[in-house]
Amino acid sequence: MNTTTIRFYVGVLVVLAGACLAYAMATWEPITSSQIALFVIFLVLAGLAEVYATWVPAFRMELSSSIAIYLAALFVLGLPLAILLVFLTNLFAEILLRWDNRSEGAGRFLVPVLFNVGQLVVTATLSGLVLRLTGHEHLILASGADYLYAVMAFSIYLFANLALVTSIICLTEKRSFVYTFVRGLKEFTVQYIVLCVAALLLTVLYMMSVWHVFLALFPLALVHVSFRGWVRLQTEARKTFENISQLLDERDHYTAVHSTSVAELAVAIGRKLGLPQRQLESIDVAARVHDIGKVAVPDSILLKAGPLTDEEWVEMKRHPVISAELIEGLEIYASVADAVRHEHEHWDGTGYPSGLVGEAIPLISRIICAADVYDALVTDRPYRKAFSPAKAHDIVGEMKGKTLDPDVADALLAHLEKEANETVPAVENASCAM
Repeated sequence: MNTTTIRFYVGVLVVLAGACLAYAMATWEPITSSQIALFVIFLVLAGLAEVYATWVPAFRMELSSSIAIYLAALFVLGLPLAILLVFLTNLFAEILLRWDNRSEGAGRFLVPVLFNVGQLVVTATLSGLVLRLTGHEHLILASGADYLYAVMAFSIYLFANLALVTSIICLTEKRSFVYTFVRGLKEFTVQYIVLCVAALLLTVLYMMSVWHVFLALFPLALVHVSFRGWVRLQTEARKTFENISQLLDERDHYTAVHSTSVAELAVAIGRKLGLPQRQLESIDVAARVHDIGKVAVPDSILLKAGPLTDEEWVEMKRHPVISAELIEGLEIYASVADAVRHEHEHWDGTGYPSGLVGEAIPLISRIICAADVYDALVTDRPYRKAFSPAKAHDIVGEMKGKTLDPDVADALLAHLEKEANETVPAVENASCAM
Protein backbone atom coordinates (compact mmCIF):
# COMPACT_ATOMS: atom_id res chain seq x y z
CA MET A 1 0.00 0.00 0.00
CA ASN A 2 1.43 3.38 -1.03
CA THR A 3 0.40 5.65 1.86
CA THR A 4 1.79 8.79 0.19
CA THR A 5 -0.24 8.20 -2.98
CA ILE A 6 -3.40 7.53 -0.98
CA ARG A 7 -2.99 10.69 1.08
CA PHE A 8 -2.29 12.72 -2.06
CA TYR A 9 -5.44 11.30 -3.67
CA VAL A 10 -7.53 12.12 -0.59
CA GLY A 11 -5.90 15.58 -0.41
CA VAL A 12 -6.90 16.34 -4.00
CA LEU A 13 -10.48 15.27 -3.22
CA VAL A 14 -10.57 17.52 -0.16
CA VAL A 15 -9.38 20.51 -2.21
CA LEU A 16 -12.00 19.79 -4.89
CA ALA A 17 -14.70 19.41 -2.23
CA GLY A 18 -13.67 22.75 -0.73
CA ALA A 19 -13.96 24.35 -4.17
CA CYS A 20 -17.43 22.79 -4.56
CA LEU A 21 -18.57 24.25 -1.23
CA ALA A 22 -17.17 27.65 -2.16
CA TYR A 23 -19.02 27.46 -5.48
CA ALA A 24 -22.24 26.60 -3.65
CA MET A 25 -21.90 29.62 -1.38
CA ALA A 26 -21.07 31.88 -4.32
CA THR A 27 -24.15 30.79 -6.27
CA TRP A 28 -26.55 30.74 -3.32
CA GLU A 29 -30.16 31.62 -4.15
CA PRO A 30 -33.10 32.71 -1.97
CA ILE A 31 -35.03 29.71 -0.59
CA THR A 32 -38.68 29.27 0.34
CA SER A 33 -40.14 27.92 3.58
CA SER A 34 -41.19 24.81 1.70
CA GLN A 35 -37.60 24.22 0.57
CA ILE A 36 -36.33 24.74 4.11
CA ALA A 37 -38.80 22.12 5.39
CA LEU A 38 -37.75 19.68 2.69
CA PHE A 39 -34.08 20.35 3.42
CA VAL A 40 -34.60 19.46 7.08
CA ILE A 41 -36.54 16.30 6.16
CA PHE A 42 -33.81 15.25 3.72
CA LEU A 43 -31.15 16.05 6.30
CA VAL A 44 -32.72 13.64 8.79
CA LEU A 45 -33.46 10.89 6.25
CA ALA A 46 -30.02 11.04 4.60
CA GLY A 47 -28.33 11.13 8.01
CA LEU A 48 -30.12 7.95 9.06
CA ALA A 49 -29.33 6.30 5.72
CA GLU A 50 -25.61 7.11 6.08
CA VAL A 51 -25.36 6.07 9.73
CA TYR A 52 -27.05 2.76 8.98
CA ALA A 53 -25.39 2.16 5.61
CA THR A 54 -24.61 -1.45 4.79
CA TRP A 55 -20.95 -2.47 4.68
CA VAL A 56 -20.23 -5.03 1.94
CA PRO A 57 -16.96 -6.84 2.80
CA ALA A 58 -16.48 -8.42 -0.64
CA PHE A 59 -16.49 -4.99 -2.32
CA ARG A 60 -14.84 -3.03 0.51
CA MET A 61 -17.53 -0.36 0.26
CA GLU A 62 -20.75 0.83 1.90
CA LEU A 63 -24.11 0.86 0.17
CA SER A 64 -26.72 3.40 1.22
CA SER A 65 -30.15 4.54 0.07
CA SER A 66 -29.00 8.13 0.58
CA ILE A 67 -28.20 8.42 -3.13
CA ALA A 68 -31.94 8.74 -3.86
CA ILE A 69 -32.25 11.58 -1.34
CA TYR A 70 -29.22 13.45 -2.70
CA LEU A 71 -30.50 13.20 -6.27
CA ALA A 72 -33.98 14.37 -5.26
CA ALA A 73 -32.34 17.31 -3.48
CA LEU A 74 -30.50 18.21 -6.69
CA PHE A 75 -33.74 18.03 -8.66
CA VAL A 76 -35.95 20.17 -6.39
CA LEU A 77 -33.65 22.18 -4.11
CA GLY A 78 -30.95 23.10 -6.59
CA LEU A 79 -27.19 22.62 -6.56
CA PRO A 80 -26.13 24.87 -3.64
CA LEU A 81 -28.58 23.35 -1.13
CA ALA A 82 -27.86 19.82 -2.39
CA ILE A 83 -24.10 20.32 -1.88
CA LEU A 84 -24.70 21.65 1.63
CA LEU A 85 -26.98 18.69 2.38
CA VAL A 86 -24.37 16.14 1.24
CA PHE A 87 -21.62 17.89 3.19
CA LEU A 88 -23.51 18.23 6.50
CA THR A 89 -25.03 14.75 6.36
CA ASN A 90 -21.80 12.93 5.65
CA LEU A 91 -19.66 15.01 7.99
CA PHE A 92 -22.03 14.18 10.85
CA ALA A 93 -22.31 10.48 9.93
CA GLU A 94 -18.58 9.96 9.38
CA ILE A 95 -17.56 11.66 12.64
CA LEU A 96 -20.20 9.72 14.55
CA LEU A 97 -19.25 6.35 13.04
CA ARG A 98 -15.47 6.80 13.30
CA TRP A 99 -15.21 8.70 16.57
CA ASP A 100 -13.75 5.68 18.38
CA ASN A 101 -10.93 5.48 15.81
CA ARG A 102 -9.31 8.63 17.21
CA SER A 103 -7.29 6.53 19.64
CA GLU A 104 -5.66 4.73 16.68
CA GLY A 105 -4.11 7.93 15.34
CA ALA A 106 -5.17 10.98 13.38
CA GLY A 107 -4.64 9.23 10.05
CA ARG A 108 -6.91 6.35 10.97
CA PHE A 109 -9.67 8.81 11.89
CA LEU A 110 -9.21 11.74 9.52
CA VAL A 111 -8.36 10.06 6.20
CA PRO A 112 -11.58 7.98 5.94
CA VAL A 113 -13.70 10.95 7.09
CA LEU A 114 -12.11 13.34 4.61
CA PHE A 115 -12.30 10.84 1.76
CA ASN A 116 -15.94 9.86 2.25
CA VAL A 117 -17.15 13.43 2.74
CA GLY A 118 -14.98 14.78 -0.06
CA GLN A 119 -15.86 12.20 -2.68
CA LEU A 120 -19.61 12.53 -2.11
CA VAL A 121 -19.50 16.36 -2.26
CA VAL A 122 -17.54 16.17 -5.53
CA THR A 123 -19.89 13.51 -6.91
CA ALA A 124 -23.02 15.53 -6.13
CA THR A 125 -21.46 18.67 -7.60
CA LEU A 126 -20.57 16.93 -10.88
CA SER A 127 -24.10 15.62 -11.24
CA GLY A 128 -25.64 18.99 -10.38
CA LEU A 129 -23.36 20.93 -12.70
CA VAL A 130 -24.52 18.84 -15.65
CA LEU A 131 -28.12 19.78 -14.87
CA ARG A 132 -27.18 23.45 -14.38
CA LEU A 133 -25.15 23.68 -17.59
CA THR A 134 -27.99 22.13 -19.61
CA GLY A 135 -30.53 24.52 -18.09
CA HIS A 136 -32.36 21.86 -16.05
CA GLU A 137 -31.23 22.61 -12.52
CA HIS A 138 -34.77 22.47 -11.12
CA LEU A 139 -36.67 19.48 -12.50
CA ILE A 140 -40.43 19.26 -12.09
CA LEU A 141 -40.69 16.04 -14.13
CA ALA A 142 -43.47 17.45 -16.27
CA SER A 143 -42.15 16.05 -19.56
CA GLY A 144 -40.26 13.11 -20.95
CA ALA A 145 -37.20 15.31 -21.39
CA ASP A 146 -37.18 16.05 -17.64
CA TYR A 147 -37.06 12.33 -16.90
CA LEU A 148 -34.21 11.85 -19.35
CA TYR A 149 -32.19 14.60 -17.66
CA ALA A 150 -32.99 13.09 -14.25
CA VAL A 151 -31.73 9.67 -15.36
CA MET A 152 -28.65 11.31 -16.87
CA ALA A 153 -27.89 13.08 -13.58
CA PHE A 154 -28.38 9.82 -11.68
CA SER A 155 -26.03 7.99 -14.05
CA ILE A 156 -23.33 10.63 -13.65
CA TYR A 157 -23.69 10.51 -9.86
CA LEU A 158 -23.52 6.71 -9.84
CA PHE A 159 -20.52 6.42 -12.16
CA ALA A 160 -18.59 9.22 -10.44
CA ASN A 161 -19.27 7.82 -6.97
CA LEU A 162 -18.32 4.28 -7.97
CA ALA A 163 -15.20 5.46 -9.80
CA LEU A 164 -13.91 7.47 -6.83
CA VAL A 165 -14.56 4.63 -4.37
CA THR A 166 -13.08 2.03 -6.74
CA SER A 167 -9.94 4.16 -7.09
CA ILE A 168 -9.24 4.18 -3.35
CA ILE A 169 -9.92 0.43 -3.16
CA CYS A 170 -7.47 -0.22 -6.00
CA LEU A 171 -4.83 1.99 -4.39
CA THR A 172 -5.09 0.19 -1.05
CA GLU A 173 -5.55 -3.38 -2.28
CA LYS A 174 -3.90 -3.39 -5.75
CA ARG A 175 -7.04 -4.58 -7.52
CA SER A 176 -7.87 -4.06 -11.18
CA PHE A 177 -9.84 -0.81 -11.55
CA VAL A 178 -11.93 -1.91 -14.54
CA TYR A 179 -12.80 -5.29 -13.05
CA THR A 180 -13.70 -3.86 -9.62
CA PHE A 181 -15.74 -1.04 -11.15
CA VAL A 182 -17.71 -3.29 -13.51
CA ARG A 183 -18.26 -5.92 -10.82
CA GLY A 184 -19.64 -3.36 -8.37
CA LEU A 185 -21.91 -1.89 -11.03
CA LYS A 186 -23.19 -5.26 -12.21
CA GLU A 187 -23.69 -6.81 -8.78
CA PHE A 188 -26.10 -4.11 -7.62
CA THR A 189 -27.82 -3.08 -10.85
CA VAL A 190 -31.32 -3.80 -9.53
CA GLN A 191 -30.75 -1.82 -6.34
CA TYR A 192 -29.34 1.11 -8.31
CA ILE A 193 -32.37 1.17 -10.60
CA VAL A 194 -34.70 1.15 -7.59
CA LEU A 195 -32.75 4.05 -6.07
CA CYS A 196 -33.14 6.01 -9.29
CA VAL A 197 -36.89 5.40 -9.24
CA ALA A 198 -36.98 6.41 -5.56
CA ALA A 199 -35.29 9.73 -6.42
CA LEU A 200 -37.90 10.37 -9.11
CA LEU A 201 -40.68 9.41 -6.69
CA LEU A 202 -39.40 11.85 -4.05
CA THR A 203 -39.41 14.61 -6.66
CA VAL A 204 -42.96 13.88 -7.84
CA LEU A 205 -44.27 13.68 -4.28
CA TYR A 206 -42.69 17.02 -3.41
CA MET A 207 -44.58 18.60 -6.31
CA MET A 208 -47.79 17.53 -4.54
CA SER A 209 -46.68 18.83 -1.13
CA VAL A 210 -43.64 18.63 1.08
CA TRP A 211 -45.42 16.22 3.43
CA HIS A 212 -46.13 13.74 0.65
CA VAL A 213 -42.38 13.04 0.63
CA PHE A 214 -42.87 10.76 3.63
CA LEU A 215 -44.75 8.31 1.37
CA ALA A 216 -41.41 7.43 -0.22
CA LEU A 217 -40.05 6.08 3.05
CA PHE A 218 -41.37 2.58 2.32
CA PRO A 219 -39.49 1.95 -0.98
CA LEU A 220 -36.35 3.53 0.49
CA ALA A 221 -36.57 1.26 3.52
CA LEU A 222 -37.18 -1.72 1.21
CA VAL A 223 -33.96 -1.03 -0.71
CA HIS A 224 -32.09 -0.68 2.56
CA VAL A 225 -33.46 -3.99 3.86
CA SER A 226 -32.58 -5.77 0.59
CA PHE A 227 -28.97 -4.53 0.89
CA ARG A 228 -28.74 -5.77 4.45
CA GLY A 229 -30.39 -9.10 3.63
CA TRP A 230 -27.92 -9.82 0.84
CA VAL A 231 -24.94 -8.96 3.02
CA ARG A 232 -26.31 -10.96 5.96
CA LEU A 233 -26.47 -14.11 3.84
CA GLN A 234 -22.90 -13.61 2.66
CA THR A 235 -21.62 -12.84 6.14
CA GLU A 236 -23.36 -15.79 7.80
CA ALA A 237 -21.91 -18.16 5.20
CA ARG A 238 -18.42 -16.82 5.74
CA LYS A 239 -18.80 -16.97 9.52
CA THR A 240 -19.79 -20.62 9.26
CA PHE A 241 -16.51 -21.48 7.60
CA GLU A 242 -14.58 -19.23 9.93
CA ASN A 243 -16.00 -21.27 12.79
CA ILE A 244 -14.98 -24.49 11.08
CA SER A 245 -11.49 -23.07 10.57
CA GLN A 246 -11.34 -22.28 14.28
CA LEU A 247 -12.24 -25.88 15.05
CA LEU A 248 -9.46 -27.03 12.73
CA ASP A 249 -7.07 -24.59 14.39
CA GLU A 250 -7.78 -26.18 17.75
CA ARG A 251 -7.14 -29.65 16.34
CA ASP A 252 -4.31 -28.91 13.94
CA HIS A 253 -2.88 -25.37 13.98
CA TYR A 254 -0.94 -26.13 10.79
CA THR A 255 -4.13 -26.56 8.71
CA ALA A 256 -5.62 -23.14 9.54
CA VAL A 257 -2.32 -21.25 9.14
CA HIS A 258 -1.43 -23.31 6.07
CA SER A 259 -4.63 -22.35 4.23
CA THR A 260 -3.89 -18.64 4.66
CA SER A 261 -0.31 -19.05 3.45
CA VAL A 262 -1.41 -21.16 0.50
CA ALA A 263 -4.01 -18.55 -0.49
CA GLU A 264 -1.43 -15.75 -0.53
CA LEU A 265 1.07 -17.82 -2.51
CA ALA A 266 -1.57 -19.11 -4.94
CA VAL A 267 -2.70 -15.55 -5.72
CA ALA A 268 0.95 -14.58 -6.33
CA ILE A 269 1.27 -17.50 -8.79
CA GLY A 270 -1.92 -16.39 -10.52
CA ARG A 271 -0.49 -12.89 -10.92
CA LYS A 272 2.69 -14.34 -12.43
CA LEU A 273 0.52 -16.21 -14.93
CA GLY A 274 -1.19 -12.93 -15.83
CA LEU A 275 -4.66 -14.05 -14.71
CA PRO A 276 -7.42 -11.40 -14.46
CA GLN A 277 -8.63 -10.08 -11.10
CA ARG A 278 -11.78 -12.21 -11.21
CA GLN A 279 -9.73 -15.42 -11.32
CA LEU A 280 -7.34 -14.16 -8.65
CA GLU A 281 -10.29 -13.63 -6.32
CA SER A 282 -11.57 -17.14 -7.09
CA ILE A 283 -8.12 -18.56 -6.34
CA ASP A 284 -8.05 -16.73 -3.00
CA VAL A 285 -11.53 -17.93 -2.03
CA ALA A 286 -10.83 -21.55 -3.03
CA ALA A 287 -7.42 -21.73 -1.35
CA ARG A 288 -8.77 -20.48 1.98
CA VAL A 289 -11.25 -23.36 2.22
CA HIS A 290 -9.38 -26.06 0.29
CA ASP A 291 -8.61 -28.08 3.44
CA ILE A 292 -11.91 -27.49 5.24
CA GLY A 293 -12.83 -31.15 4.68
CA LYS A 294 -10.11 -32.20 7.14
CA VAL A 295 -12.67 -31.49 9.84
CA ALA A 296 -13.98 -34.99 9.04
CA VAL A 297 -10.55 -36.67 9.29
CA PRO A 298 -9.93 -38.40 12.66
CA ASP A 299 -7.18 -37.01 14.91
CA SER A 300 -5.39 -40.33 14.80
CA ILE A 301 -4.80 -39.76 11.08
CA LEU A 302 -4.61 -35.97 10.84
CA LEU A 303 -2.09 -35.63 13.67
CA LYS A 304 -0.18 -38.87 13.14
CA ALA A 305 3.58 -38.38 13.67
CA GLY A 306 4.64 -40.79 10.95
CA PRO A 307 3.72 -42.26 7.55
CA LEU A 308 0.06 -43.20 7.01
CA THR A 309 -1.01 -46.78 6.34
CA ASP A 310 -2.89 -47.64 3.13
CA GLU A 311 -6.18 -47.63 5.05
CA GLU A 312 -5.38 -44.27 6.60
CA TRP A 313 -4.50 -42.81 3.20
CA VAL A 314 -7.91 -43.87 1.88
CA GLU A 315 -9.49 -41.91 4.72
CA MET A 316 -7.23 -38.88 4.21
CA LYS A 317 -7.93 -38.78 0.47
CA ARG A 318 -11.60 -38.17 1.21
CA HIS A 319 -10.98 -34.65 2.54
CA PRO A 320 -10.97 -32.71 -0.79
CA VAL A 321 -14.28 -34.32 -1.75
CA ILE A 322 -15.72 -33.45 1.66
CA SER A 323 -14.40 -29.88 1.28
CA ALA A 324 -16.18 -29.52 -2.07
CA GLU A 325 -19.41 -31.02 -0.74
CA LEU A 326 -19.40 -28.63 2.22
CA ILE A 327 -19.11 -25.50 0.07
CA GLU A 328 -20.86 -26.32 -3.21
CA GLY A 329 -24.33 -25.46 -1.88
CA LEU A 330 -23.33 -21.90 -1.00
CA GLU A 331 -23.48 -19.20 -3.67
CA ILE A 332 -20.22 -17.52 -2.65
CA TYR A 333 -18.29 -20.80 -2.96
CA ALA A 334 -20.24 -22.71 -5.62
CA SER A 335 -18.03 -21.50 -8.50
CA VAL A 336 -14.85 -22.84 -6.84
CA ALA A 337 -16.21 -26.12 -5.46
CA ASP A 338 -14.86 -28.11 -8.40
CA ALA A 339 -11.41 -26.51 -8.03
CA VAL A 340 -11.36 -27.47 -4.34
CA ARG A 341 -12.41 -31.02 -5.16
CA HIS A 342 -9.44 -31.51 -7.51
CA GLU A 343 -6.64 -29.55 -5.81
CA HIS A 344 -4.79 -32.81 -5.00
CA GLU A 345 -4.79 -34.00 -8.61
CA HIS A 346 -1.34 -34.33 -10.22
CA TRP A 347 -0.27 -33.28 -13.70
CA ASP A 348 0.78 -36.86 -14.54
CA GLY A 349 -2.49 -38.39 -13.29
CA THR A 350 -1.16 -39.85 -10.02
CA GLY A 351 -3.23 -37.59 -7.78
CA TYR A 352 -6.67 -37.95 -6.21
CA PRO A 353 -9.66 -38.17 -5.98
CA SER A 354 -10.29 -38.69 -9.73
CA GLY A 355 -6.83 -39.24 -11.21
CA LEU A 356 -7.26 -36.38 -13.70
CA VAL A 357 -4.37 -35.71 -16.10
CA GLY A 358 -2.88 -32.44 -17.40
CA GLU A 359 -5.28 -29.72 -18.46
CA ALA A 360 -8.28 -31.83 -17.46
CA ILE A 361 -7.46 -30.56 -13.97
CA PRO A 362 -9.03 -27.12 -13.33
CA LEU A 363 -6.41 -24.35 -13.55
CA ILE A 364 -7.26 -23.07 -10.07
CA SER A 365 -6.69 -26.59 -8.71
CA ARG A 366 -3.26 -26.75 -10.37
CA ILE A 367 -2.29 -23.39 -8.89
CA ILE A 368 -3.45 -24.29 -5.38
CA CYS A 369 -1.67 -27.64 -5.66
CA ALA A 370 1.66 -25.90 -6.39
CA ALA A 371 1.21 -23.42 -3.56
CA ASP A 372 0.12 -26.25 -1.26
CA VAL A 373 3.20 -28.32 -2.09
CA TYR A 374 5.67 -25.49 -1.51
CA ASP A 375 4.10 -24.35 1.75
CA ALA A 376 4.09 -27.93 3.05
CA LEU A 377 7.78 -28.30 2.15
CA VAL A 378 8.89 -25.22 4.10
CA THR A 379 6.75 -25.98 7.16
CA ASP A 380 7.48 -28.33 10.05
CA ARG A 381 5.21 -31.38 10.03
CA PRO A 382 4.69 -34.01 12.75
CA TYR A 383 6.72 -36.53 10.71
CA ARG A 384 9.58 -34.28 9.48
CA LYS A 385 11.32 -30.93 9.80
CA ALA A 386 10.80 -28.14 7.26
CA PHE A 387 13.06 -27.97 4.22
CA SER A 388 15.05 -24.80 3.58
CA PRO A 389 13.57 -22.44 0.91
CA ALA A 390 16.48 -23.34 -1.40
CA LYS A 391 15.86 -27.08 -1.02
CA ALA A 392 12.10 -26.60 -1.45
CA HIS A 393 12.83 -24.62 -4.63
CA ASP A 394 14.83 -27.55 -6.01
CA ILE A 395 12.12 -30.06 -5.09
CA VAL A 396 9.47 -27.98 -6.86
CA GLY A 397 11.72 -27.97 -9.94
CA GLU A 398 11.91 -31.77 -9.81
CA MET A 399 8.11 -32.02 -9.55
CA LYS A 400 7.55 -29.93 -12.69
CA GLY A 401 5.79 -31.99 -15.33
CA LYS A 402 5.07 -34.75 -12.82
CA THR A 403 3.12 -33.60 -9.79
CA LEU A 404 2.90 -29.99 -10.97
CA ASP A 405 1.76 -28.25 -14.14
CA PRO A 406 5.01 -27.07 -15.82
CA ASP A 407 3.69 -23.54 -16.45
CA VAL A 408 2.35 -23.20 -12.92
CA ALA A 409 5.62 -24.55 -11.47
CA ASP A 410 7.60 -22.04 -13.54
CA ALA A 411 5.36 -19.21 -12.28
CA LEU A 412 5.90 -20.36 -8.69
CA LEU A 413 9.67 -20.58 -9.12
CA ALA A 414 9.76 -17.15 -10.80
CA HIS A 415 7.84 -15.68 -7.88
CA LEU A 416 10.16 -17.28 -5.34
CA GLU A 417 13.24 -16.04 -7.19
CA LYS A 418 11.80 -12.53 -7.40
CA GLU A 419 11.11 -12.53 -3.66
CA ALA A 420 14.65 -13.75 -2.95
CA ASN A 421 16.14 -11.04 -5.18
CA GLU A 422 14.04 -8.33 -3.55
CA THR A 423 15.16 -9.41 -0.09
CA VAL A 424 18.91 -9.20 -0.78
CA PRO A 425 19.09 -5.49 -1.71
CA ALA A 426 17.10 -4.58 1.43
CA VAL A 427 19.72 -6.28 3.60
CA GLU A 428 22.59 -4.72 1.67
CA ASN A 429 21.09 -1.23 1.97
CA ALA A 430 20.64 -1.69 5.69
CA SER A 431 24.29 -2.67 6.00
CA CYS A 432 25.46 0.37 4.02
CA ALA A 433 23.39 2.66 6.20
CA MET A 434 25.20 1.41 9.26
